[in-house]
Parts: sequence; structure tokens; C-alpha cells
Amino acid sequence: MSTTQPNAAASVADDQFGSRVVRKVTLRLVPFMGLLYFVNYLDRTNIGFAKLTMDHDLGLSETAYGLASGLFFIGYLILEVPSNLILHRVGARRWIARIMVSWGIIAALTTFVPNAGTLYVMRILLGIAEAGFFPGMILFLTFWFPERERAKVTGLFMMAIPLSSALGSPISGALLQYAEGAFGLAGWRSMFLFEGIPAIILGVICWFFLTDRPADAKWLTPQERDWLSSEIAGEVKQADEEYGWTLRRSLTSPRILALAFVYFGVVYGLYAVSFFLPSIVAGFAQRFGTDFSLVQTGLITAIPYVIGAIAMVLWTRHADKTRERVWHLAIPAILGAVAIPIALYLNSPFLVMVMVSIAAIGIYSALPVFWPLPSFFLTGAAAAGGIALINGLGNLAGFLAPFVTGWTTDLTGSEKAGLWIVGVLMLGSAATVVGLGKAPKRRNPEPVEGH
Repeated sequence: MSTTQPNAAASVADDQFGSRVVRKVTLRLVPFMGLLYFVNYLDRTNIGFAKLTMDHDLGLSETAYGLASGLFFIGYLILEVPSNLILHRVGARRWIARIMVSWGIIAALTTFVPNAGTLYVMRILLGIAEAGFFPGMILFLTFWFPERERAKVTGLFMMAIPLSSALGSPISGALLQYAEGAFGLAGWRSMFLFEGIPAIILGVICWFFLTDRPADAKWLTPQERDWLSSEIAGEVKQADEEYGWTLRRSLTSPRILALAFVYFGVVYGLYAVSFFLPSIVAGFAQRFGTDFSLVQTGLITAIPYVIGAIAMVLWTRHADKTRERVWHLAIPAILGAVAIPIALYLNSPFLVMVMVSIAAIGIYSALPVFWPLPSFFLTGAAAAGGIALINGLGNLAGFLAPFVTGWTTDLTGSEKAGLWIVGVLMLGSAATVVGLGKAPKRRNPEPVEGH
């Protein structure tokens, strides 16, 4: 009795200490990382708002707009793996700063594109500049947070996606409407300029603010640094002993390719909604006789993203609490798959937005739960390469979703066919992740389940 009680008390004290360290690291890193991703995602998708007036100025068809939106992901895919391997070698502080400054410059220069061909080139260059940012951030989280905390922390970080749309939509709409004529520029050109500059500024700040590893963190006490470094090192050692994946295996494994398909389906839904929701809301005028200004369109477009952000936080907390990943990914993917195509068959703008909001709940709840799955068995360079490959292949959806949706819209005169494709692919994601089986739990202290 006398031995058990002190041991139990020590265990509780250690858990409380660990929780304080994780909370301290979360408050230091995650809000800043979220801000970086907020600006990143806004610069990637603000072309969806530019479309409302840019199409006329540049003479873009729906197919041409879809191509311009999607070309971003070509250079992004090609350089994703090498970029993340460089980050693993030189550290996040240097490499993320480089990425942000270069993408901010290109995003701002998109202001001056004279025609569709130049827009295509700038979108490709933007993808090249940005390659490695998101998988680099996911890899960076594995350096700082134990596995049991990663769904929640990844969810907090990825809240930047719905928030960039929720806040960015009215901001973009306001710039389109009120920055028309600023510096002699059309509203969509002013939007690209004003939304590109923050990435440059944040890139410079990033160089001084980020810390590569816990052992380098002067803002932690020596005891905190030792505890966190030991915790992460123990998980890495265990994963190496249990799985021992090499870089080559992480780039060729069927399991990695299957995970990439799972991510592809969810991301396809994400970008189909992100790139075309402003157009869907603007189309209410023809379908339902509404009369929304650009600012009002931005505010209405923001609604599903706000709801999605709230759902993302609650769902990832539940996923970490239960330590279950697969069904926490499959269920919201199914929800999004059903809601997206149904939305355009409803007979009121209110009901359409309800279904789009349900789809957003599904998409944004699935995304952060996905990323702890590969980090179960990938470490070191294998993690850098595998995570980048999954993200790169998954983000092919970023090319195909706007292009296919735009092409089917031109072909059929309606967005319905394109959004049915979204539903089918998201169902495919749900089926695939269930087929891969229940994710293993580390011996912490439970025994490892089958891989």
C-alpha cells in the first residue's frame, strides 16, 4: 500500500506536468502555424472569388477557370517530396520562411496578369513556390506533439482552412467591391495584391519565431525540454522497432498509395466546395431571384466554413479521447458525400446552404483525423517522404476538382454532375479507410493491435 500510493501520485504528477508542457507548446506554436496556413490557404483559393469578375476581364470559360485553379497543383505535386525532405534536413524555420516569402511574391504578382495564358503560368509558379508547406507543417507537428495529442492539435492547426474561407470570403468580397479602382486596378487585381503581401511579412517573422525541435526551445525550461524530447524520442524508437519503414518503402508502399486515395477523395470535396461555392451562391440570383452584393455573397459563403470549424474542433477532441481514427474519418466522409450532390436539388437558398453546411461539417471533420494515421508508422526521412507523397497525390484533387467541375458545368450547363462526382469519390475514401482496417494503438501502455 505504501509503495503503490506514492507511485500513483507520481504518475498523476507526471501526467499533469506533461499536460502543462503540451499546453505551453500548443499556445506557442499552433496559433502562429494556423495564421501561416490561413494566409496560405487564402492565397491558394481566393481565385474562387476573383472568378466573379476576373472571368469577364480575361475571357475565361468555366473550363479555362477550372484549369487555372487546378494548375497550381501540378508544380505542387512534382516538388512536394523533395521540398519536405529538404525541410527535414535544414529545419522548418528556414524552409517554411523561404516558402512563404516566395509564394507571397508570386501571389502578389498575379495582380498584373494580362491574359489567361499568363494566369496559367502564375498558378503553376505559385504551386512550385508553395510545395512542401502543408506536409512540412504536419511533419513539424510530429516533432513537437505526442501521438495521443495529434488529432486535436492537427484540428486546431487545420481550423485555418474553414476560417480562411469564413473570414477570407467577406474580406475577398469587400476587396472586390470596394478596392475597385485602387491604384488604377480592377477589384480582383487589388484582392490578389493585398492578400499576397501578408505571406511575405509572415515569412520574415517565421525565420525568427519558429523553433525546429524541442531541444532548441529556449522558451521551455530544461525540465520541459527534456520531458518533451524524451516523449517524442520514445515514440519514434517504438515506431522504428515495430515498423522500421525506410524512405524507399514509404514512397512505394501500396498502403501509402491507399492512404493517398483516402485523402484524395476528401480533398476533392474540399476544393470543389472552396473553388465553386462563391459561384453557387452568386447563381442563386438566376435560380431563386435573389439579389446579393459581392459583400453579401462573401458573408453567405462564410456560413458553412464557420460551422465546419466548430465541428472540426469538437470531432478531433472526441477522436483523441477515444483514440479511434478510422471511423472518425469514415463517418464524416460519408456525411459529406451524401450532402454535397443533394444540395443543388433543393428548392430554396436556405436549404441549399443547410446541406452545404452539412457537407462542410463532414469535410472539415475528416481532414485532421486523417493525418495521425501515417505518423503511426512513419518516422524520420520516411515520414518526410511519405507524408509529402500522400499530400501531393491527395492534392491532385486540387487540380482535378475545379477542372472536372468546370468542364462538366460547361458540358451540361449545371454544377450537378460535377458535384455527384464529389460524392462518389468521398464515398470511395470512406470505404477505403475502413478497408485498411482499424488503426493500431501504440503500447502506451496497451498492446499494439494488428497493423
